[in-house]
Amino acid sequence: MATLREIELRLKSVRNIEKITKSMKMIASTKLAKAQRAMQAGKQYGLANSEVFDHVPSNTGDKKLFIIVSSDKGLCGGIHSSVSKATRRAFTGVESPIPGITVEADSPIAVIGDKSKNQIIRQLGENLTMTFNQIGRDIPTFADAAGVADLIVKSGVQYDSVYIVYNKFVSALSYEAAVMTVKGEEALKESDAFKIYENEDDGTKDLAEFSLANAIFAALTEGHACEQSARRNAMDSASKNATDMIARLQMQYNRGRQAAITNELVDIITGASAL
Repeated sequence: MATLREIELRLKSVRNIEKITKSMKMIASTKLAKAQRAMQAGKQYGLANSEVFDHVPSNTGDKKLFIIVSSDKGLCGGIHSSVSKATRRAFTGVESPIPGITVEADSPIAVIGDKSKNQIIRQLGENLTMTFNQIGRDIPTFADAAGVADLIVKSGVQYDSVYIVYNKFVSALSYEAAVMTVKGEEALKESDAFKIYENEDDGTKDLAEFSLANAIFAALTEGHACEQSARRNAMDSASKNATDMIARLQMQYNRGRQAAITNELVDIITGASAL
């Protein structure tokens, strides 16, 4: 049995934790509103990309590059595990997040964020070719996405299609892993919709890189909104658990204190009776 002093120290510690989690929940709620506004703006970039690639053949080339979008921060539940698990399922053939697409075992992987990097490296470390951190520490900007796209293009990794695995914002209480597809330069060149224009090679290359940056930016903003939502929900659950634990410890402390007082009264009465 824990002593009254130990219970009292435990109560003080849990109360301090409750204050911290409630403060973090309030901060996450404020950041979520900003993240949702940024997500709505970022979605416009993703919609523009989808309109472009609606006219691009889907069976051009077999080389695929996977980009996993997460972050460097924790305390937000299992949001980073969702994209990591979806990628592992695709590579192991259990359940592909891209219907009708076969994933080669040697397809390269680029990871944005240290959290998913540590999860992916355990099983798919040989496929990991690039990692990025310190991206979107506050609210992701297009400059962050453009920097990632530029490094990917300059890295020399060969790909015909890029599959961006990210967290899709469903509501303030839920999210799900989703995939966004971006075609490479060769796919754009082979498209009949683009052949009718007299495009220079540099123009097609720039368009492919710009489209990749657009898609990464859309995925970053939506993933950031999911992260803030998950962090708020995690801190809310932690605060409720702390409140329940405080109630249990307070009851245990009161019972122990009452037992100690009763024992002291018994000793006093026994001594008085002996006299």
